[in-house]
Amino acid sequence: MKARLDMEKIARGLGAERRGKVVAGGGWFGAAQLAADIQARLRVPAGGGRATDPDWTERRLVPLAPETLAKLEAMAALIRSHAGVSIEPLQLAALLLERAAYSVSDEDVEKLAQSGPAHP
Repeated sequence: MKARLDMEKIARGLGAERRGKVVAGGGWFGAAQLAADIQARLRVPAGGGRATDPDWTERRLVPLAPETLAKLEAMAALIRSHAGVSIEPLQLAALLLERAAYSVSDEDVEKLAQSGPAHP
């Protein structure tokens, strides 16, 4: 198993200070970062099987529109072909959902709660 890098230790060794995570948006850099996240996080379990993130211990059903599933399937296929990374559409959905959840600030959530339910 590949050892994870201790970014705090690296920063201290370089005399640097970590100030947060830099996140690429869309486009080529965002796609490259997503492929790197997939390679870093997904591991084949000791007993074999499909690669997964060991921190994903909760299993939930998430309803999707057929168009959303088709988009995820296309994205996963592109990642597999261009980055050589094995990922299934709903594994990609879980990773994207985590990114989205952590990119929303508490202030944004409060604003959303005050605005009431969203209407199409």
